[in-house]
Amino acid sequence: MSSMHASSLFDVKDKVILVTGGSRGIGLMIAHGFVVNGAKVYISSRSASVCDKVAEELSKLGPGQCISLPADLQSIEEVNRLVAELTKRESKIHVLVNNAGATWGAPLETYPDAAFEKVMNLNLKRVFSLTQAMLPLLDAAASEKTPASIINIGSVDGIHVPTLETYAYSASKAALHQMTRVLAGHLGHRQITCNAIAPGPFESKMMAATLRDFGDMIVGSIPLGRIGQPEDIAATCIYLASRAGAYTTGAVIPVDGGNLVRAKA
Repeated sequence: MSSMHASSLFDVKDKVILVTGGSRGIGLMIAHGFVVNGAKVYISSRSASVCDKVAEELSKLGPGQCISLPADLQSIEEVNRLVAELTKRESKIHVLVNNAGATWGAPLETYPDAAFEKVMNLNLKRVFSLTQAMLPLLDAAASEKTPASIINIGSVDGIHVPTLETYAYSASKAALHQMTRVLAGHLGHRQITCNAIAPGPFESKMMAATLRDFGDMIVGSIPLGRIGQPEDIAATCIYLASRAGAYTTGAVIPVDGGNLVRAKA
């Protein structure tokens, strides 16, 4: 029987990982978690200067390594360029974390068509485009003993009805959860797992204004009485990327402090 020690089950040392949107917010939390556990992590974001700076800071922490590959994933050409750059550097990628995303809130009557298109494109369509382009690198890493992993960052707003008028965001995340299940069904025989995480509130640029304006109300609605911390999201990704999660695929895992299951007054 293989080792049941937690150190073996959750080992991600020397895995090669791409985290999109990895220079801030939840993406940075995930990248940080992998680097401090010995992985080689590529991060991508639109801002080259921010991406470079974050990669340098994470590499200093070690023992893993972080490398900056800036790209604007709204564009299919940039998706393909990113994968071409990765392919020059690596023969295989063990884990793809599709985290890059956008949101937009506006009243129903004035919700802009361009904003709806932008959010759906980045949060859904480009996740598919990047996954599609990354398949050769994921296939090269995949084996029966250690599957390659795709981790899509969804949202609790794709499961429940959000209070704010984020029509495109919540629709894109619900669609991402379903696409995760469809991909899992078709990629299992290739030894590639595909799962989604549905975070609740975490400290991030995307959540900053909401937490500033409604922080006490949000915390009050969470049974565990706090917002998410970096360890919460990083550990869930490490589980899905390691031997511990090798038999889990097609799951949508809420990491929300019980937000979705709170008892209604």
